[in-house]
Amino acid sequence: MNEGWFGDNYYVLFAETEVKFKSQRYGVDTALPGYSAIGLRDWADLVVRDRHGDVYSVPVVPIDLEYLSPCDLPDGTSLESHSRFTGRVKWYVTPLIFGGDPKAEENVTWVSHEHHAELVVWWNQQYYTLKPGRPSA
Repeated sequence: MNEGWFGDNYYVLFAETEVKFKSQRYGVDTALPGYSAIGLRDWADLVVRDRHGDVYSVPVVPIDLEYLSPCDLPDGTSLESHSRFTGRVKWYVTPLIFGGDPKAEENVTWVSHEHHAELVVWWNQQYYTLKPGRPSA
């Protein structure tokens, strides 16, 4: 895993050896068949790659084809790390799609990468429950 700033964006890029595990851990393999999780951008978006090698971003909640957006990926060697953020992920206690306020201090917390994946899966399950026809992550 390599993480740091590239311009105004903070990236967490998974090592190629982590991609399969992270895709399963985040539920990408279920929510977006044929895609793999290759990182995070600005903590609120997963960076995913399709079978053809094209790269996209998708919100961590909801992980839904409807929200895929083409994404340029920086070279991992050009990331500028910062000890304040390394190993931590910014999380909205109530995700934005569920009405969470991104500007409210009480709606922001910092979690470990492991806890982040658990939260992503749990909140996506809530989303899929409310949106008929979606897979269960």
